Amino acid sequence: MPIIDLRSDTVTKPTPEMRRAMYEAEVGDDVYGEDPTVNRLEAMASQRMGKEAAVYVASGTMANLVSGLTHCGRGDEAVVGHRSHMLLYEVASLAAFGGVQMRSVPNDDRGMLDPNTVEWAMRPDDAHQPRTAMVAVENTHNRCSGGVLDAEDIGVLAEIAHRHGARFHIDGARIWNAAVALGVPPAELARPADTVSFCLSKGLSCPVGSMVCGSSETIQRVRKNRKMVGGGMRQAGVIAAAGIVALETMVDRLAEDHDNAKRLARGLARLPGIGLDPSRVQSNIVIFDVQDRPAEAFIAALKEKGVLASFPEGGRVRMVTHYGINAEDIDEALNVAESVSRGKVSGRR
Repeated sequence: MPIIDLRSDTVTKPTPEMRRAMYEAEVGDDVYGEDPTVNRLEAMASQRMGKEAAVYVASGTMANLVSGLTHCGRGDEAVVGHRSHMLLYEVASLAAFGGVQMRSVPNDDRGMLDPNTVEWAMRPDDAHQPRTAMVAVENTHNRCSGGVLDAEDIGVLAEIAHRHGARFHIDGARIWNAAVALGVPPAELARPADTVSFCLSKGLSCPVGSMVCGSSETIQRVRKNRKMVGGGMRQAGVIAAAGIVALETMVDRLAEDHDNAKRLARGLARLPGIGLDPSRVQSNIVIFDVQDRPAEAFIAALKEKGVLASFPEGGRVRMVTHYGINAEDIDEALNVAESVSRGKVSGRR
């Protein structure tokens, strides 16, 4: 039985062009700065984000960690959203490795932080309190149905951080999705950030890797922190080659994922026992409430019929569109979801 895997855009497979580029990649020792393929990828990434420099890292979690270590010292504090990936899914890495306290403020349904609340959360210069060293936002926002922040949203939050002497970081794991959804260059969204990260292994379909972009001085420090946490790689051009192909060929097609996600959301919203507002779906993530049974049971029933989904929190299910999923797959997934939601014995499968 064929499987329609909607658990995440991390399940994407590299394209044939990526596989060829990886096989043929010119390589050298990246720790010495001698891998020409990594160097080219870093130059491309920094140029696309409107920054002076970039560094290639193993994962999005590492990207956020080394950015946080660069901006924060031991005993400092970082302000993040209460639904942020940095807070919920990165094993308290900033606290474990950097002695940095995370302070959460509420995300709204788009993933935006209320500017007044962020202003309130910034610590004064006081001997009894940690220094607020960083404010971080996520764009698009994983736990908020792929919600998109525009340049105005980001600019307001960056201004607050900078006015209080803190650095501003964008966890842009899916910032390319945000840029495509808004129809703007990613550099417009990244402009006020001291660091911006983005993931190559999600919607861009690479097998591994993320980028951190910023000023030359900042990225020099990020690179040192990458080495400190064991992220220095040698002939990394073998995998970086896929990133070059991704930036050249995989960005514009993200619009297809967004269209498929909206198609999926509209279909799910019509089904009994499912709570979902399709107008909230801006990019490639669809999160919905299961109202008539445990979400785990709904996911298990989908799996029996060949559709895979993930489970972000109590009573909710997440489906993510990506390269390798087409409109026909979405329609089939909806047939299966309907058979499960209506309690039918079987769907088209």
